[in-house]
Amino acid sequence: MNGTTVPLRPLTLVEEGDEVLVGDPDTGTFVTMPAVGGVVISALSRGATVEEAAAEAEAFAGEPVDMPSFVAALTELGFVDDRPGEERQAVRTAPIQMRRWLAGVSRRVARPFFGPVAWTVYVTLALFCLAVFITSPSLFPDPAQDAFLFDDIGLSALLLMPFVMVSTALHECGHWLAARAIGVRSRFGVDRRMILLVFETDLTQVWTVPRRQRYGPLLGGMATDVAVLSLLLGARLLIQEGLWAPPSPVDATLAAWVFVKLAGLLWQCMIFLRTDLYAVLVNALGCRDLWRVKTLLLRRAFGRLTPEQAEELAGASPADLRVGRWFRWLWLAGFVGVLAWFVFFVVPVAVTVLRWAADGLLLGPFSLRFWYSLLCTALLLGPEALAIYLTAKEYARRARLD
Repeated sequence: MNGTTVPLRPLTLVEEGDEVLVGDPDTGTFVTMPAVGGVVISALSRGATVEEAAAEAEAFAGEPVDMPSFVAALTELGFVDDRPGEERQAVRTAPIQMRRWLAGVSRRVARPFFGPVAWTVYVTLALFCLAVFITSPSLFPDPAQDAFLFDDIGLSALLLMPFVMVSTALHECGHWLAARAIGVRSRFGVDRRMILLVFETDLTQVWTVPRRQRYGPLLGGMATDVAVLSLLLGARLLIQEGLWAPPSPVDATLAAWVFVKLAGLLWQCMIFLRTDLYAVLVNALGCRDLWRVKTLLLRRAFGRLTPEQAEELAGASPADLRVGRWFRWLWLAGFVGVLAWFVFFVVPVAVTVLRWAADGLLLGPFSLRFWYSLLCTALLLGPEALAIYLTAKEYARRARLD
């Protein structure tokens, strides 16, 4: 290979202590390797020959580097530009996902919304929301009532879904806008967490920037949630104090929005799932693949670790192993947290809708009310039913593989 060059794709190099994080932003592929690997990649990227890159690496490490094996590894990772001009698809991280990375707003426009002053405002608004719930507990949502704007349960259910969709869109746009503030692109997708469908923003490209710069995009969704929730609570507080007297549907709409936003915000606080705060934890503790290591450690604890998985676990990063020892039990205990969230925010709504739907379905298919009840129930509870089905299907597949 001496005397030849190796064309590489546009790669990013981020120092992580004694290692370097190498990635291809276009495909979303990132790997951690020893710092000497970064030396080789930097040399090859500027057009150095393999022999020249090997000399630089040896001078850095104090020992020879196996260049043929290293180049082969780069090729396997897709980092070698052996198909010039061909567009490569990004690695899929969710079952349903955009194919292209989304830019849109310029960094200059987005930056003020996620600068030091802005984050101070978000923290202040979060404290305001907490103070309102403590001093005015009547404003804390009651799902069985606040989720329904009208006496017509079906119409209320139909209106609740757009509220949820818009609330989710605002949250994900917060991630996207915060990513643009540091010059990073993202993309949207649909996945599931345990038995619930979720929308998500793929922030894989945040690995192209130093660790301290990643917190903005990771917390951008929650910052948006806090800002919206504070406006909603502020408006309801004015009504409660008699400083504003809008028509009753306005207060009912505000109550429904508070219910939706608070449910979403508390969901993101479940650090034992792949939520926003989980991503913050992984970034803060320097983990690489904590979710996978957690699974392997649990399998070992229950005596279900295969030899192949044991070998994989042995090669895991020290940070993942250190955090995984306690995170695995937090994840198991998290089922109780998800159940509590589900019981408080979802069950009351579902029970109310199902009772209303049962009255309509008993009238039979020749009644207009029958089809109206069926439609409303399907639109409101369909996503949860689909998530439960996908969960059962996945666990059944795993059982067959075991």
